[in-house]
Amino acid sequence: MADKGSETAGREGAGSFLPNFCSVRMVFAVVMTAELLAIVLTLEMVGSLGEFPSELSLRSLFIQWVALSGAGLLCVVGPWLRRLGNGAAGLLAWLLLLLVTLLVSWAALQVLGESRAFRSTGVALFYTECLGISAIVSALVLRYLYVQYLWRRQVEAESEARFQALQSRIRPHFLFNSMNTIASLTRADPVLAEEVVQDLSDLFRASLSNAGHLSTLGDELELARGYLRIEGQRLGERLRLEWDLEALPEEAPLPPLILQPLLENAVYHGIELAAEPGVISIAGRYRRHRINLSIRNSVPERVAPGRRKGNRMALENTRQRLQGFFDEQASLTVSEVDGEHQVRVVFPYPWKP
Repeated sequence: MADKGSETAGREGAGSFLPNFCSVRMVFAVVMTAELLAIVLTLEMVGSLGEFPSELSLRSLFIQWVALSGAGLLCVVGPWLRRLGNGAAGLLAWLLLLLVTLLVSWAALQVLGESRAFRSTGVALFYTECLGISAIVSALVLRYLYVQYLWRRQVEAESEARFQALQSRIRPHFLFNSMNTIASLTRADPVLAEEVVQDLSDLFRASLSNAGHLSTLGDELELARGYLRIEGQRLGERLRLEWDLEALPEEAPLPPLILQPLLENAVYHGIELAAEPGVISIAGRYRRHRINLSIRNSVPERVAPGRRKGNRMALENTRQRLQGFFDEQASLTVSEVDGEHQVRVVFPYPWKP
């Protein structure tokens, strides 16, 4: 398996609470927040509802200029601010927003002069009100972004902890059975035994890799094939595989160890439990910028006694890691289809955080 490097840590702004103010989503949030602020301030200041439309249009224009100019400035200086500590970056961002407010206020006075919107206040009081409101709102917004950043860090830490737990849970019986398979093949078919050793080493290399390293869909599929080759040598004709992959973008990024635990569940709960041969079907489609993978396994009619039920840890770990990486744009669903157990994984590609 190729080492993909620590791409997760390389995402823009991963070490800072300041988001990317150049993104469409952030610009939309800034516009909506500014408009809500304009509505609240206008409702508080107008004397009658008849004055509301004209007053709102003027204040909305002013506040939108402040908000969009501030967001534009933070978009330009954002990469530099993100190299600072969170405290210094937050303070400088706050001061820059106050500077933008001051400049836009000065420009508004030059353009509007003694407009009806400002006739009740003097110039000094107008500057004071604008800077005061901007200071409070900017501080609240930056505080919200910082709290959201701490929450996101906590989610990522929990996701990494779940991944480490998943890495450490390769079932001992699988390792022992694989070693027994290799031992039996060493004399009968040394070349095949070497291939099984290589597949097992790839599996453990992925299991022991750093949680911050990303994988790709192609690597995950290759790891899945290697795992199923090992199980195929052990289970023989009891395991039948059906592959149906159609023009998938194998370069699509994925957290590591996404498919193999799902296939391990299918083998453990669908094939090993059955007294008769079973089938595992792996299908994949790429439609409308979304990758759809499904893993189906036959459900045993007769279950061998003394086998424990699964605790669904692999399913829940995989679901939460997918949603944590793709910002909940991915999904993992479990269902029964035509009498078979199906796990369906859907995630976007290309994906922009």
